[in-house]
Amino acid sequence: MASENRDSFQYSYSAKQQEEIRKIREKYEPRAESKMEQLRRLDASATRPGTIAAVTLGVAGTLLMGVGMCCTMVWAGALFVPGIVIGLAGILGIILAYPLYSHLTKKRRRQLAPEILRLTDELSRQ
Repeated sequence: MASENRDSFQYSYSAKQQEEIRKIREKYEPRAESKMEQLRRLDASATRPGTIAAVTLGVAGTLLMGVGMCCTMVWAGALFVPGIVIGLAGILGIILAYPLYSHLTKKRRRQLAPEILRLTDELSRQ
């Protein structure tokens, strides 16, 4: 009977434990960026500068328009005419936000075009 115990094989498998081990290991392994991930990152970076600039200009324009409205409606009197000018400057900022976004995005896409085209060619051949 003692020989039966020595010859037996016990194996325990836990799918959850193996998955947890794999996830922890992935955190510490050096990660190489695939060509598809690089393409996605470049594509996303084409619109980021335009978005940031347009949102900043739009928010600043909205705040200016609000200050202009306050000047004309709440503090009327001597601030009525400057309030109209400030409000119009804010409206101009809001109006120019989208053209600014378009201009910066087109400019950035022209800069990134060679690299993106090279990556898409490589990925298409695979």
